[in-house]
Amino acid sequence: MTTAADHTSSSAAGPGSGKGSKQNSSIRFTVGKVDAGMTILLTEDHHLIEFPSLLLPKGVAAGSIVNISVNRDLEEEQHRRDEFWALQDEILDQFGKNPPKTPTLHVKSLTQSTCTLEWDQLVLNQASLRSLDVYKNGVKQGHAIANPFHVNQYKLQGLEINHEYSYYIEIKTSAGTLRSNEVKARTHTLDNLTGTNVCFGVFESDTALEECKRLIGEIGGKWTEEVGMETTHLLCHVQGGYNYEAALQQSIPIVRPEWLKACVEHKKLQAALPYYLHQPSSNAISSQDLQ
Repeated sequence: MTTAADHTSSSAAGPGSGKGSKQNSSIRFTVGKVDAGMTILLTEDHHLIEFPSLLLPKGVAAGSIVNISVNRDLEEEQHRRDEFWALQDEILDQFGKNPPKTPTLHVKSLTQSTCTLEWDQLVLNQASLRSLDVYKNGVKQGHAIANPFHVNQYKLQGLEINHEYSYYIEIKTSAGTLRSNEVKARTHTLDNLTGTNVCFGVFESDTALEECKRLIGEIGGKWTEEVGMETTHLLCHVQGGYNYEAALQQSIPIVRPEWLKACVEHKKLQAALPYYLHQPSSNAISSQDLQ
């Protein structure tokens, strides 16, 4: 941008007067009103335009003559196009050429009437997940898993004792549908107590609690500090506490420690119902209670 005072011998340049890869266009204006924000410029054919005062040379005032040049930089345009497409190729190489991986399914635990399935962390690469469904013997179970990235387990209940089932999961993604490996699992017989997984509520004494932990080890079962998906029974003497409330919400049988002692004595799983801490309503009784 130049003023007439700076280049008195210059004349208005026409389009295409630039050198190399730049196309230049220069127009002469007379400066009208100047303020801190915008300046009014007058063309030679008497048109008014507004122009940012910040872009004018120092000392320009009303009545000054200025030439405003606009340059198109074709070389820089090509450089930026090359950068853009190089980035697209990089994104494609990193995210666009790897399809989602087939999910992998495992059996996490078994009891006489339940099976807990677990799948490895899903690897979708550039695809997005639309749904994940669990199938038992080829039949879809319930609704799709709500959040399969954070909840990677599914518990099937009400199964028959000593019965073999087959399972797989199916994920639907933006890149297509994928089915996991098929796993087969047989529910436990009544004398197989290794699937017993208990949690403890409020006990009358530490001695009684330690005795229950010993008995669980004797039958090859497990115990946990807090109620979870794999918990089969809650043992306690008194109502109340976090684990008690959690067991109620998840419809887990809440039994007296005598239930565990009876299992050990008879060397097979005992029905939970006779040992309930409080008798449930008929609607709340499950098949596990009757075993």
